[in-house]
Amino acid sequence: MQNTAPAYSALMILCLTLFTGCVSEPTEEKGLKEYSSFPVGGAVEIKQVLQDSMLESIILENFNSITATSDMKMYAINPKEGIYKWNKADSLVDFSQKNNLRLFGHTLVWHSGTPRWVFQKGVEDSLWLGDFLKSYIQDYVGRYKGKVAAWDVVNEGFDTQGGEYRETLWYNGLGKEYIAQAFRYAHEADPEADLFYNDFNLERDTAKLNGVLKMIEELKADNVPITGLGVQMHLRMDIPDSLVRESVRKMAATGLKIHFSELDIIFNRHDDTRGGGEQLYSRVTPEMLEQQGQKYEAVAKIYREEIPTDQQFGITFWDFTDRDTWINPFFGLKDWPTIYNSKLEPKPAYYDFRKGLSD
Repeated sequence: MQNTAPAYSALMILCLTLFTGCVSEPTEEKGLKEYSSFPVGGAVEIKQVLQDSMLESIILENFNSITATSDMKMYAINPKEGIYKWNKADSLVDFSQKNNLRLFGHTLVWHSGTPRWVFQKGVEDSLWLGDFLKSYIQDYVGRYKGKVAAWDVVNEGFDTQGGEYRETLWYNGLGKEYIAQAFRYAHEADPEADLFYNDFNLERDTAKLNGVLKMIEELKADNVPITGLGVQMHLRMDIPDSLVRESVRKMAATGLKIHFSELDIIFNRHDDTRGGGEQLYSRVTPEMLEQQGQKYEAVAKIYREEIPTDQQFGITFWDFTDRDTWINPFFGLKDWPTIYNSKLEPKPAYYDFRKGLSD
């Protein structure tokens, strides 16, 4: 017959026997931020957070920094000429201050975040475009002076591949100088905020990384107030850790603060374009999840080991649950790239990343 009596530890039996008043209290699990010497963050949509208590709990337990996925982009803030919609950004500020979270502003200038009306006017009148760039940035950054700790001032200003500037509305109308101008305008509006350039594939495209590093060198030589480099870090499982480490070492050599700004790790492949996914795996196995966890651990270790402490701005996950990941709808994939599964349960990636923070 199976013994169904509860199994007590030797300590508990001793306590009960001797009536010493000994009480066994459960040990409360600490969140990721408790294991890290630098800020750990998540990208959020404020409406979803306020309506989903489970998602909110994950944020408050694990993160001490948040970034807006879409709520602070130009098309959300200034969707029509003369119309500013501050409500979502205001809510993010309120949420961050209430919960003692650092708020990171994403993003001031981005070709894909530019509303149609700005594009239409800017194509016709580059002088107007330059004036708009200044007034938009200074009104926006000035509104949240002292409340938004840092900004992605320019996002994805280089081509998808290689080291050339992306020919966007801003580049074509104002030249590459629009980047320096944007940083200066932001600094004038909030001299205390950290100001970042943010881009993708820097960890695996050496030519693109070199192009960005050259730009940073030129900006610094011209006394442009850039203080940080954002590395989106949308990693694939097949990217060698050695390549990532060497790239991060080069980034750190700039002396700028380094932000792994949009971390996720996918199993399948894509060509960096909307709908350009290549479905290699139809289902995820326990072995695959273990390997993904090891990759997350490696990323945390590379960040800690290659970036000097005073340059460690932090690591931010982008859509940190498989339920909400941007990867699947954007690339037309079924993938599992985050640290929480679709049921909002921590995956091996969560625990291995945590290990990498403190080993």
